[in-house]
Amino acid sequence: MARSTHTPVDRALLARIADELGAASAELESAIQDLWSGYGQVCRVRLVGGPAETVVAKVVAAPGAGGRHPRGWNSDRSNARKLRSYGIERVFYERYAGELGAACRVARWFGGFETPTGFCFLLEDLDAAGFAERRRRVGHGELLACIGWLARFHARTLCMAPDGLWPQGTYWHLQTRPDELAAMRNRRLQAAAPALDRCLRDARWRCLVHGDAKLANFCFSGGAGGVAAVDFQYVGGGVGVQDVAYLLSSALSEGECQRRAAGYVDAYFEALAVPLAESLQFAVLDEVEAEWRALYPVAWADFVRFLDGWAPGHQKLHGYSLAQTEAALAHAAVAQSMRGG
Repeated sequence: MARSTHTPVDRALLARIADELGAASAELESAIQDLWSGYGQVCRVRLVGGPAETVVAKVVAAPGAGGRHPRGWNSDRSNARKLRSYGIERVFYERYAGELGAACRVARWFGGFETPTGFCFLLEDLDAAGFAERRRRVGHGELLACIGWLARFHARTLCMAPDGLWPQGTYWHLQTRPDELAAMRNRRLQAAAPALDRCLRDARWRCLVHGDAKLANFCFSGGAGGVAAVDFQYVGGGVGVQDVAYLLSSALSEGECQRRAAGYVDAYFEALAVPLAESLQFAVLDEVEAEWRALYPVAWADFVRFLDGWAPGHQKLHGYSLAQTEAALAHAAVAQSMRGG
């Protein structure tokens, strides 16, 4: 997202932030970035006498009719989905984030409140906590750190019901994207979309997925190998490889996918086995890995389905993506025949 050029944070909001946190005063230190499609802004606020020297305020305010979607996808359905996503993010921070532990580092929740035009979240300043680095491109070790975070998150939430979250996580989930489905050019994939979605929904082993696990949503700790994750608007039920496929799509080019993706998938399952081995028998570990490996191409195809309608010609619609889609279509056909229709 582009760096902000304006701020919705006025004196009244700062006073409310100070009151919410029991601080003597609150001052705007810097605007960090605008929220997607004009839905508000993320700011850093400096406190006097509060629980921390700085906090991050995520100020959500619907832009009204039309919005500013860069690809023109503005509708009442889109607006409702975005507003719901911020409500779900609040539930995640209030009810789930504190249970993850240090191995799945996320921002601490300081509170939140409604505003005349939306609502405001108050979160730990991860920059101040040592996670101040962002990456557009990553090296091998940094990508492994992201994969490790996802593996620990999925292990920690395996078999956890997504109460208060999206029943089906990811921002491209089929049931939330009927307009993009109708706009698809790939008719074969369009016809198979419900079957692919069903493969993911019917998985025996499910967990919480981040739902938007791109590089931009990871904060790095320079030199220490640590990583924290942000932006939990689309967290919900799913299978771990949905996050893995999306992360790899954001971090690797077509050629890099061809050469390196399989190795990173192996690394994910190696990382997943470590925390799961503490609570599951090895036979169950094998079941989880076998099911999720088989669903890896389905996860890719599900995302390709969204891109084909949302942004035909997108750079991620490359040869590796389409090869995974072909494998997924074969998988879905077999699964459908086994169900008898």
